Amino acid sequence: MSVPTSAAPDVTAPGAPTTRPRRGWALAGALGGLTGLVLFQVNPALTEVDQALYADNARYVAALAGREAYVWVFQALTALGAGCLAVFAAGLRRRLAAREPAGGLLPDVAAGGLLLVAAMLLVGGGVSTELYWDLRHLAETDADTVAALATGYGTFAWVWAGAALSAGALAAAGLRRRSVNRPLAVFSLVMALLIVATQAVPLQYLALLPAALWATVAGLTFAVERRGLGN
Repeated sequence: MSVPTSAAPDVTAPGAPTTRPRRGWALAGALGGLTGLVLFQVNPALTEVDQALYADNARYVAALAGREAYVWVFQALTALGAGCLAVFAAGLRRRLAAREPAGGLLPDVAAGGLLLVAAMLLVGGGVSTELYWDLRHLAETDADTVAALATGYGTFAWVWAGAALSAGALAAAGLRRRSVNRPLAVFSLVMALLIVATQAVPLQYLALLPAALWATVAGLTFAVERRGLGN
């Protein structure tokens, strides 16, 4: 005599709870971009001195005395920005991979560009750490060393060139396959071109502005869209 078996539970039954869209990664991207825009304002506050002092490191460094608080804030912001952009990179890769053909390069390129930016932010923050303590103890430091650190402080964390890869990948995904909405794709293309333009001249640090603006807009766009955030 056969023994009846119970039917498997229906996991897709109507009324079953659905997964709420996850948008933390997108908000992280927006926060990372906003952090970059704040850096654009905070960074020059340290090194804004009379350009005539640039020829004399001792006088130049003396003019920076008492401004180490800006360096501390800058270090904290670079760490925050790097962490947020790393999370955004992971979420953006997952978002594109769910809509792009399997094995495509665009999701990895988009994530890789943001990770390059995060790495440059950490390098810039590392310079800030050393610079902070040197400014606290100017009598015990070499002016030439401090001046060199100040130059790195005003350069490394501004080089957001990697975001051109991320914005370009997003533009390609949106314009070729509608993997993202068209307005965001067009905006990403414009920002990618602006970032590339900053790399064609000896003003690489200007990449910070269009790149941070792109990350802010892209993050907010993904955060408010109605479909696909759970992918």
